Amino acid sequence: MNKILVISGPTGSGESTITNGIIDKYPIFQRLITSTTRKPRTGEKDKVDYYFFTEKEFEKQKELGNILEYTYIENRKVYYGTYLPDLDEKLAKGHVIVNVDHVGLKFYKDNYGAISIFIKPESLDTIKERLQTRNPEMTERELEQRLKNAQDEIDREEEFYKYKVLNKQDKLEEAIQEIEDILKEEGYI
Repeated sequence: MNKILVISGPTGSGESTITNGIIDKYPIFQRLITSTTRKPRTGEKDKVDYYFFTEKEFEKQKELGNILEYTYIENRKVYYGTYLPDLDEKLAKGHVIVNVDHVGLKFYKDNYGAISIFIKPESLDTIKERLQTRNPEMTERELEQRLKNAQDEIDREEEFYKYKVLNKQDKLEEAIQEIEDILKEEGYI
């Protein structure tokens, strides 16, 4: 039986919102909390939104074997990775939804037989609007870099996923319904 579901997409695609929508409807699912070296945004909480580590703490957790897989985002100078204690705790309770990039996807497919869904936005304009709403203090330079990263991710990573779901603006429930259909087909629910 599948225990891990990978839901990924570029920044601003709605992957977190969709993940939360699935969890709200199906409490057997829990979201894996990613570890990161980036600073918390306004309102984010440690061990709720992310496990926030300094780079030194992240390296120590890697040495201890607590970071199973990770990615370094060069232009943002941050690490993201899977924190083993959180994964073990959540697997003991049911299914886990993981939001990772293609490095994490390969790890979860190879080690856990995970099914994967790529969330694709309608356009880069949609991503831009979502990013500006989510983080109004973002500089124009950072916004442009995030949009470039999003386009690169779509171009580079979409092909690695078994399923692709288009998350249209103001049509969130349609995307969630499409994922529910996939979950039924794959035997998660």
